Amino acid sequence: MTSTVLWLRRDLRLRDHPALLAAASEAGGSGVLPLFVLDPALLGPAGPTRTAWLFRSLRAWSASADGALVVRSGKPEDVVRDVAREVGAEHVHVTADAGPYGRSRDERVEKSLAEDGVGLVRTGTPYAIGPGTVVKGDGGPFQVFTPFSRAWTAHGHPSPAASPPDDLRWVRRVDGEEIPADPDLGNLSLPDVGEEAALRRWEAFSGRLADYDTDRERPDRDGTSQLSAHLKYGEVHPRTLLADLAAGPHGSTKGGQTFRTELIWREFYADVLWHRPDSAREYYRPQLAGMRYASPTSGDGAEHLAAWQEGRTGYPFVDAGMRQLLAEGWVHNRVRMVVASFLVKDLHLEWQLGARHFMRWLRDGDLSSNNHGWQWTAGSGTDAAPFFRVFNPVSQGEKFDPDGAYVRRYVPELRHLAGKAAHSPWDHAGGYDHGYPQRIVDHKVEREEALARYAAVRS
Repeated sequence: MTSTVLWLRRDLRLRDHPALLAAASEAGGSGVLPLFVLDPALLGPAGPTRTAWLFRSLRAWSASADGALVVRSGKPEDVVRDVAREVGAEHVHVTADAGPYGRSRDERVEKSLAEDGVGLVRTGTPYAIGPGTVVKGDGGPFQVFTPFSRAWTAHGHPSPAASPPDDLRWVRRVDGEEIPADPDLGNLSLPDVGEEAALRRWEAFSGRLADYDTDRERPDRDGTSQLSAHLKYGEVHPRTLLADLAAGPHGSTKGGQTFRTELIWREFYADVLWHRPDSAREYYRPQLAGMRYASPTSGDGAEHLAAWQEGRTGYPFVDAGMRQLLAEGWVHNRVRMVVASFLVKDLHLEWQLGARHFMRWLRDGDLSSNNHGWQWTAGSGTDAAPFFRVFNPVSQGEKFDPDGAYVRRYVPELRHLAGKAAHSPWDHAGGYDHGYPQRIVDHKVEREEALARYAAVRS
């Protein structure tokens, strides 16, 4: 008997999984062999946080499939071909990948399989609507979110896929490797991972959806879904969330509509990357590449970059965010914008440095969302916030963390300061008594410097 191969990537779930259904339909009684390839090209730059999440998610998925998951290391074009040969598969089923590397990798695998007469069958997408599908009237890509959102909504998306068949049979007819041990995370702590954890998180968050439009801006509150990592690894599909929103009591509230918009932002950035794969690492708007930036390897630039990465800039709201990143592998979205603005516009360092640091430590490090979010704040991306919109790290903290609770949670040197005093220790007697560092730059001065540098490339 031959088996059909299901090659898993960013779809580590059983529910709402079209590629799994396609594999099961073809396999019939011969069973489905699930495969995951540990690809050095992806594992190398992943960093310990995402690697640990991946390994834990693989263990959770394998347990849900009676331990049938086959894990092998190597180049996908070699590993997938070898496994298909060993089980005599006629097809390998996958969820289509929209990323630049994933698309080129799948083309290589498809070519390698074709040499043996085996087909690579792409079914479904990690997104509600596949990137590249929604286009303007002239057939070109959208570059601004609002019209994309309208067109995305008008296009419509499929309902969640059916549940796996009751008679689905998993097989493991070939040898595999043990899922590696987690990398050392030090003091960094991750939440529960896997499909069941994602659904529990969604259920718990759903009851608070009505307040999402206001609470999501408050890093001192548990006001966000924190589903981003679950979505990144496909432990839950956005179609599932959108269907629950439409059917649930809070879908029509302002909070529910705001959450839906956030899901569309994820779809928009994936679409941007589909059309402009270079924008993952290069300036979407190249004008900003010509601005004068500090060196990250020498002088003040190197010292400032290290201070920013370690959360010791002397600006409490910024430092709390950077320390949250190292403690949890996650940062509240409002804080992400503030720390990004500080790196680019107060320290005059290029956005790619921050994007790489985030991708190393974020548990939800997603290339399209992370890097285009950085470009938005840097003023060089789609929907570019004007470069002259410079976030004030003190007033932002006072507005969105008014009692200083978020700062005191991650910056213990300031726990002796009550209320919003935690945002400005320089204004209070004893503010530096517990070792908090002095400010490395003067925000007012650096804001003017940033604007001057921008004016030089704008003219």
